[in-house]
Amino acid sequence: MYLSVSVRIVEASCKTKLNVPLEDFIGIVQQGGATAICMRASGAGVEDSPERLQTLASIISAADLPVTMITADYDVPLNNEDGPSSLRDIRPSLDVAEAFGCDLIRICMKKEDDIAFARQAADLAAERGIRLAHQCHTTSLFEEVDQILNVLSEINRDNFGIIYEPANLLLNAQDYGIETLQRLKPHIMNVYVQNHRLDPEGPEVLETFCRGPVRFHHLYLWESGGVDFAQVFRGLNAIDYCGSFTIHQAQGIETLAAATDYVKACREFFERQMELANDN
Repeated sequence: MYLSVSVRIVEASCKTKLNVPLEDFIGIVQQGGATAICMRASGAGVEDSPERLQTLASIISAADLPVTMITADYDVPLNNEDGPSSLRDIRPSLDVAEAFGCDLIRICMKKEDDIAFARQAADLAAERGIRLAHQCHTTSLFEEVDQILNVLSEINRDNFGIIYEPANLLLNAQDYGIETLQRLKPHIMNVYVQNHRLDPEGPEVLETFCRGPVRFHHLYLWESGGVDFAQVFRGLNAIDYCGSFTIHQAQGIETLAAATDYVKACREFFERQMELANDN
């Protein structure tokens, strides 16, 4: 398992632009000691020219930072009604993935009607050796564990899987520990992490299909009271997960120094949790 950092840590709240140039973000990840990056459309995506994508890909390659996953358009992370639209024409997203030498694309599904398009998109992706994955996410077809497994069974494509995300499972009142990881193991293609503490009076709120509005607090990964990361790391060890562990916390950081310090703190957290899990 290795540490990846999403451009989301320096993403503006609108989710369509970064607070620092992508070229600077690449340096931040290097200096912070992470070993890969996760790309979103706020950094580069389907709206960028092929020339721009190639320029960025060259910079990232020179920094020896593989791109673990791309989210190629804005609507997927916004999780809005247009989120599934890329499934109707996945080719532009495939082009972005190929430009970055990446074989994993995050997509969005909201309704049963999206399943047929997911199959079609997966087949097109398979022709290029690319996989598609859906994050465990609120207001989607991937909120609850049983539902996730049912949808995956209906799609029934080897190159279509999930992004395990414990904080969203927590929001949806789902177990996210060893038992769930064992059930999801054959389908896990990436791991995303952020930290929330549930609180009926919390300042943040997200809608869910399964339990209505859920209020919570954003926490740093290393703060207690939210996701039990000791349980997460034990579970990942138990299923022998060896892919990307991606920092996906929405920090809204606006300076290079603050972003670098945050990545360093995340790396220390990751290394500490790995040691603890291995000792157990």
